[in-house]
Amino acid sequence: MATALIVLAAGMGTRMNSDLPKVMHQVAGAPLFAHALASGAALSPDRVVLVVGHGAELVEATAKEIDPEISIAVQVEQLGTGHAVQQARAALDGFGGDVFVLYGDTPFIRPETLETMAAARTQGADVVVLGFDAADPGRYGRLIVVDGALDRIVEFKDASADERAVTLCNSGVIAADAGLLFDLLDGVGNDNASGEYYLPDIVSVARARGLTASVVTCDEAETLGINSRAELADAEDVFQTRARDAALEDGVTLIARDTVYFAYDTVIGRDSVIEPNVVFGPGVTVESGALIRAFSHLEGCHVSRGAVVGPYARLRPGAELANDAKVGNFVEIKNAQIEEGAKINHLSYVGDARVGKHANIGAGTITCNYDGVSKHHTNIGARTFIGSNTCLVAPVSVGDEAMTATGTVVTKNVPAGAMAVGRAKMEVKPGLALKLFEKLKAAKARRQKGS
Repeated sequence: MATALIVLAAGMGTRMNSDLPKVMHQVAGAPLFAHALASGAALSPDRVVLVVGHGAELVEATAKEIDPEISIAVQVEQLGTGHAVQQARAALDGFGGDVFVLYGDTPFIRPETLETMAAARTQGADVVVLGFDAADPGRYGRLIVVDGALDRIVEFKDASADERAVTLCNSGVIAADAGLLFDLLDGVGNDNASGEYYLPDIVSVARARGLTASVVTCDEAETLGINSRAELADAEDVFQTRARDAALEDGVTLIARDTVYFAYDTVIGRDSVIEPNVVFGPGVTVESGALIRAFSHLEGCHVSRGAVVGPYARLRPGAELANDAKVGNFVEIKNAQIEEGAKINHLSYVGDARVGKHANIGAGTITCNYDGVSKHHTNIGARTFIGSNTCLVAPVSVGDEAMTATGTVVTKNVPAGAMAVGRAKMEVKPGLALKLFEKLKAAKARRQKGS
């Protein structure tokens, strides 16, 4: 059966108190709506439609970066969830199959839950609604079940006292055949307290036509919606707890688990050790047996087996560490390949570069990769020794088994096996320090006397 996703992402999110559209706020380094797309991807959808509204251009541009094939529908007026789904009609013209409606501000629906809903459709339910038993039902819409079948969904503000006593609540996630979904929406009116077109009203329309509706339930935590900064913080906590638990289950050692922060796509191999206060930004893969030491920050990088990072290291996008490479304290790597066994142990910046196998980069080394307009590449050969406080002015190369003297400014290529020395000649002036201090102290005394 063909499948399509409609993800609703048009809301302003007034309670966020932000210039950003609500769905652009991030959990684990990804916009909220990206989490919904990732959940829906488990269904292998043939089409995906994102319904945007507030901040449409920004949301669309971000969505296209995530999935260039995604279709965009615009909800100009915010007239309710039913109206929002209607905006996807043109994008699904000619589509025959099931449609799942998800929400861009509800990031934690599990793929397994959507698969259960798909199974319910296969078993014959015309409309499938995702519900949950709420510890505190609050203002959620209520699912009214009669004789084992879903009879209707009632919004809190339109519910009677008896209906408000029901604890089975509506998540808003719905699955139905595409043609049927839009046909049912045509029968939905806006005669309610808000004057809006509610998507859940399709259940009553379906039942009135003699069609069947069923409920699939999930844990309440999956349905967490984000409407405020506090809820955003809660969502981050939920994600991090799940990610930490998964890492431990996969054989990763987290020495102080609550201080490690993962991104939505972090991958860490078994027998890796993560020390306290490590932050993973998007796009990080750490292979088995690596050690990430305390207070390091990694983003857009790859760390191979047996490599050691940190403490206090920063790996930026494009950093590639081969097996057994070592990047130590207060070292920053950006867009650079650090080959097997190479060491950059302290206080260095290596950007737009290659560091060859078993090279040793001394403290304070800098690749001067930017001329104010363009970036340039530095190539450091295998088994080289780069002396402390060397500046490598790119573009430049240092051949295999070459050496640079401490404090050298390298402005031209160094052949293999050669030694580069490029620093000012030092002179020693006997007694000059004492004379200079006497002069400075006398000047200071005169100033103080005059004031």
